[in-house]
Amino acid sequence: MRDTRNGRAVRVKEDSGDPPGVWSAYGRLLQHLRKQAGLSQQKLGDAIGYSLEQVASVEQGRRPAKAAFTIAADRALEARGALEVLQDDVERAKLPRFFRNTALLETEALSRFSYDPLLVPGLLQTESYAQALLEAHFPPLDEETVEQRVAARLARQALLTRRNPFTIFVFIVEEGALRRVVGSKAVMREQLDHLLSCCQRRNVELQIMPTVRGAHSGLNGPMVLLESIDRRRHVYVEAQDVVTVRSDQDEVSEFWLRYGMLRTQALNTEESSCLIERMVGEL
Repeated sequence: MRDTRNGRAVRVKEDSGDPPGVWSAYGRLLQHLRKQAGLSQQKLGDAIGYSLEQVASVEQGRRPAKAAFTIAADRALEARGALEVLQDDVERAKLPRFFRNTALLETEALSRFSYDPLLVPGLLQTESYAQALLEAHFPPLDEETVEQRVAARLARQALLTRRNPFTIFVFIVEEGALRRVVGSKAVMREQLDHLLSCCQRRNVELQIMPTVRGAHSGLNGPMVLLESIDRRRHVYVEAQDVVTVRSDQDEVSEFWLRYGMLRTQALNTEESSCLIERMVGEL
């Protein structure tokens, strides 16, 4: 992974295998609230519909709490939202370490513009499409990690419907990315239908870069441009799980100019929807 300090890219060590700190913190708080309520792990599990082993795993920080677990536990322990307020951080920690800081930047963004040449962007992926991608990861991921990363990817999609702040999304995706059959034709048909559904949102625009366009400046690789609530601009670039985030004004300006050109070269939103509809018919 790479992080940025003083405008420079710095390589950061990847996951050590230890559970994220927020899972442990959540578990200690859960244990404290449970003991205050005078409940054993078994009794808490019975009250919220989870097994003793599941409650123990969450308390020990070995397993992240799902949203349903948190809502039920918060209610049963009369915690007044003390557990629920941590849920977003618990979900974010399911993401690969290299992506977590960028995911945090996304939560503070007023606008998010992206160009994706190879795959459907994560914010627009269906569960089946995301599952197929993660199962193809090499070295292979264990089943629990795949489950956690799929859940985290789907949880990120709440950004599309969030109201505070209300974020504008523009996605430019290469035609070839949509023609690549990930999983199966049935998975792709569902994925393309989902894209058409997402396009109906007032804050979401999807443009397809047609293959016939030939050479263009986006071929240098994918990019994500973010503008925060305080109007600061960032550029996020990822390749093979190596991430660079830039905020230098001059560098960022070049990316925004490049993205503006890509928007003029891609199909407009109406043309893009028509192309996706044709692709669905071809599957």
